Amino acid sequence: MSTPLDRFRELLSIPTVSYADESRMDAAVFDEFHRALERLYPQTHARLERDVIARHSLLYRWPGASSEDPLVLMAHMDVVPVVEAEWQHPPFGAEIVGEGEDAELHARGAIDDKGSLVAIFEAVETLVSEGFTPARDIYLSFGHNEETAGDGARGIVAHLEERGIHPGLVLDEGGAVVEGIIPGVEVPTAMIGVAERGVMTLVMTVREQGGHASTPPAMPATARLARAIDRLRRKPFPTRLAPPVRAMLATLSPHTPEPLRTLFRRGEITGPLLAGAFTLGGPETNAMVRTTAVVTELSGAPGENVLATTARASVNIRLLTGDTIEGATAHVRRAVADEKVELEIRHASNPSPVSPWRGEPWRRIASAVVSTLGADIVPTPYVQLGASDSRWFTAISDHVYRFTPFHLTRAERDALHSHNERIRVEVWLRGIGFYRALIEAS
Repeated sequence: MSTPLDRFRELLSIPTVSYADESRMDAAVFDEFHRALERLYPQTHARLERDVIARHSLLYRWPGASSEDPLVLMAHMDVVPVVEAEWQHPPFGAEIVGEGEDAELHARGAIDDKGSLVAIFEAVETLVSEGFTPARDIYLSFGHNEETAGDGARGIVAHLEERGIHPGLVLDEGGAVVEGIIPGVEVPTAMIGVAERGVMTLVMTVREQGGHASTPPAMPATARLARAIDRLRRKPFPTRLAPPVRAMLATLSPHTPEPLRTLFRRGEITGPLLAGAFTLGGPETNAMVRTTAVVTELSGAPGENVLATTARASVNIRLLTGDTIEGATAHVRRAVADEKVELEIRHASNPSPVSPWRGEPWRRIASAVVSTLGADIVPTPYVQLGASDSRWFTAISDHVYRFTPFHLTRAERDALHSHNERIRVEVWLRGIGFYRALIEAS
């Protein structure tokens, strides 16, 4: 008989990679993943209704005693591409390294996001097998192209909206149980995203006549583009404490020594000082207090002895709560200060609405954290630094949250979207209990 870990490893071994160019996606792999889910979780598939949305995304309905204010549990089955040579262990080998509490499961998707997806299935399968009926309908929403901001989750939301369904609570991946992120905070914190930053790609383009590389002009396209990139780096977006960040600091203030306790508690007054300090705390804290911009793609000439007629750079921008697409574009224009650098918005979405960090939906999540992951953990509101499929659900629900129920080290967080992604086995198993508790409380 297979164990939860056996099932997790099998699903991790299926390379459900998504690409921005969906013509590269292997549909057969996702079909294989669907069949594996049906085989590994027979009780779930016998009891729950299932719809396939946008070719490969999955939506399950678990009928409860009431259809009012249903719970939606989200995850995604796709993973980002790998460069296998960079991995210490095969990225789809799902190998276990170490023993006991130190045992780690190495695989692409171990955290992002098959860790949550499989933990949800494990919780549901057990409860269905026990004859449990939820107090209200529960939906399981599993997108197939979250990593590329594809149409899976949007299709699911459209499907629910057509049926007049307005969830009382939506929970997707997001923050985790962490330590050592916020200066002076010694207790473990459950970073529950009540909002997420917007995301946009701004393309900077410089054009010139071109020619032979032996006779370059005074300012080639590549040099003008490089100057623009450097100017943007030298003029970052301004810092501030968005309301969810102020709430986070106020929540954590009792767990900090003076003078931080007072500084955190009085964020409406000390905001500028704290925001400035957060920029020095590392990439994570810096991203909590400002919109960020970084160049991710570059292109120039097609040959080493040819002047570029067109030089391009893609700028990935993550918008802090309260900032806008228009405002970010204007900031880049001012920072670059060169009319010969063209700006084009490739795609963009504004920051999500902010969900409340008080009230019954929040208490359900916080209670599940404390009861299953650790009584010493402090649940706190948080601005999700990355984008997720949950942003589409804000159109049909006012209570959308982002939390991954795993206690993650800095090294584990750094491996997301990088090589050597991994999760400790005991940490993942505890996450199953979190989803079970949340379902039982719903």
